[in-house]
Amino acid sequence: MRRDDGQITVMTIGFFMFLGLLAVVVINVSAAFLQRQQLDNVADGAALVAADGLSREAFYRHGEIRLADSEARQLVGRYVTGAGIRVVAVSTRRDRVHVRLERTVGLALTPPGWTSRTTIVAEATSQLRIAD
Repeated sequence: MRRDDGQITVMTIGFFMFLGLLAVVVINVSAAFLQRQQLDNVADGAALVAADGLSREAFYRHGEIRLADSEARQLVGRYVTGAGIRVVAVSTRRDRVHVRLERTVGLALTPPGWTSRTTIVAEATSQLRIAD
């Protein structure tokens, strides 16, 4: 006859290991999500600031909305001052500005064999239109 003594102990240890791993994942995902929300806010603000850099001369003389690439990049660079935030791309196309930011964040809990840092990305687009 086979004895079943100790089987519940192995199951209990496995269950607690699973719960611990699940807690690590939830904590890390929550922290990264909050960081991403903050980065989204910065990207939105940067896109709005860059859109404010429209070529006033072209607007007042010809009634056209043209965004200057170089000025948009400078405005975004001045706006984005957070620690570790990298301006990856600023592109303008007629009346739109597109901004892409990246930030490397440290994870709250890192089990052995996992990386302790991850990169989050935020993008925002702003558009200028003439009000009728």
